[in-house]
Amino acid sequence: MQTAFGLNIPTILEDVCHPQKMALLVYDMQVGIAQQLPDGAAFIQQVKNVVDAARTHQMRVFFSRHTTLPKQVAGVSQLKSAMALQQVTNVAEVQPNFLPDSTSHAIVPELSPLSSEVAFDKLTMSAFVGSYLDLALRDARIEAVAIIGAVLEFGIEPTVRHAADLGYVPVLIKDACYSFSEQSRKRSLENLQSIGLTTDVETFNKTLNKLHKA
Repeated sequence: MQTAFGLNIPTILEDVCHPQKMALLVYDMQVGIAQQLPDGAAFIQQVKNVVDAARTHQMRVFFSRHTTLPKQVAGVSQLKSAMALQQVTNVAEVQPNFLPDSTSHAIVPELSPLSSEVAFDKLTMSAFVGSYLDLALRDARIEAVAIIGAVLEFGIEPTVRHAADLGYVPVLIKDACYSFSEQSRKRSLENLQSIGLTTDVETFNKTLNKLHKA
């Protein structure tokens, strides 16, 4: 930890890896998304390793859920995004795949939020836009956000950037963030190299256990 002008400036994982200062964001680990991942079961287990460590140390855990509205009330941005993601050229072909209360909208059973955790809905790529996440974190005096889930190049990258813009230290746990291609993964990691901190599942869990024995 560096200090300057009365401020503590975290530079390594150990500086922020505290349950009282850090929250875990599990990004869009939903049934409908997991079904699209070729190695979904193995990836869910990787994410679960981090979630279990956070739970062991009573870290605050938030789950985001990508949500689609019925086409009749969806707006321009949501319809254009859906067309791009679903690779269709006509709005009539768009399928609202993540309607609230649908099976695909739910968090995968292996990661079901506990009664002490929350899942919140969002319409955008950044988990901070239009949700209560920022207010909840600030009210709990959280300074850093560890981020895992799917998909790195779609929603996690803008969420990491937004977290930094809001003054949090984003901690990207890279091998618990899914990418559809190695090329996309490499590009996103390079883009985020100077933003926050980057670590891996083993290092994150070991650091948390070392600093805060259960």
